[in-house]
Amino acid sequence: MKELVEYIATALVDDTNAVRVQEVEKGGSTVIELVVAKEDVGKVVGKHGRTAKAIRTLLSVSSAKHGKRAGLEIIE
Repeated sequence: MKELVEYIATALVDDTNAVRVQEVEKGGSTVIELVVAKEDVGKVVGKHGRTAKAIRTLLSVSSAKHGKRAGLEIIE
């Protein structure tokens, strides 16, 4: 799941070196923390949050396939 988010994020941003993805276990589910450069946050979030919602949907499907729960946090 971490690799999926990292792949999508690096495809969207200009500064690929600033992309950091970390998995954190919280209360029986996994939270994927995505850190991107400040100027690239808008590209990851998208208009009205549509891109972020699409990433979360893909993450949800991928985690369900593995029998887990996962969420995404975008950190500046």
